[in-house]
Amino acid sequence: MISVGQYIQKSLETNLFFARIMKEHSFFLEAGFLCKDFKLIQQADGFKNAFTEILMETINLSNGIISQDSIMSQEFVTNNTLPAELKTMAASGIQLNPDVTQAEMALVGSSTFNPSILPQLQRAVNALNQKAIMWSAALVDFKSTVINAVLSCNLFTWNFPLLIDHIRREAILYNGMLRKLEAGQNPDDPVMAAQLEAFWNRIMAEHALFIQHLLDPTEETLFDTATSFAKQFKQLTAEAEAADNNISAVEAVTRRSLTATKSIRDFKKQGTELILLCKIKSLIVPLLGDHVTREANHFIRLLRILEASV
Repeated sequence: MISVGQYIQKSLETNLFFARIMKEHSFFLEAGFLCKDFKLIQQADGFKNAFTEILMETINLSNGIISQDSIMSQEFVTNNTLPAELKTMAASGIQLNPDVTQAEMALVGSSTFNPSILPQLQRAVNALNQKAIMWSAALVDFKSTVINAVLSCNLFTWNFPLLIDHIRREAILYNGMLRKLEAGQNPDDPVMAAQLEAFWNRIMAEHALFIQHLLDPTEETLFDTATSFAKQFKQLTAEAEAADNNISAVEAVTRRSLTATKSIRDFKKQGTELILLCKIKSLIVPLLGDHVTREANHFIRLLRILEASV
């Protein structure tokens, strides 16, 4: 069981990371629908607004409470997040509320708690988690509806079926992490290292595939690099799955996953910066580049935590 302080800090950090991810998933879905599917567009926009609100509530509770390590990891926001949002808004016409990003960039971390604020803060975090659990479950259902319609050839969207399934799995993970926290459990328990690494290595592999297939056919060098990353993380996924219940094998996978994730993070970060400068030909909006960079940063921090727990 985790302590009250751990529950508060982990809950806030989880919501800071995932509420923004869910908000952006909703944006990607909204941007990918055709004009005729205005009801789906409205639903996606509603989810985007709901998670923007959850994110702002989390920011308001987090200042001076979350760890400095979580801020420094740049899994919540990076130096590219705000310019990526602004450029993506200008290109798409879809609003993203950059004020929230500016508030998040100003967050200050802490390694200690004032005991007198714990009961009040615990109640506020519980209410936040319950709201996020409700909305993330609803978003899972929405994504399921969309993917089922696509796979039955009743809906066209510019999003790949794999991408929709990919973001659905992330929403399920988010919902499950919050439920574990509400049960007093650590959702990133080192005992679950193999399963966690298998999940995120698969996510990294799929990111590489999405990048590969969204690049213009003339971007041959970037295409080849993305292909190489996809193969590498597919292998790491298989190794993590095979390492379950084998501590020494998990340690080896953790080390290799950390090295590989740092490399793909750098690739994504550089790619995002080049997209912002209009120096890459692709169907990748800047926000998608920053989005997958932040997910790599999140995985890097998780791997360092798992590595330190051995």
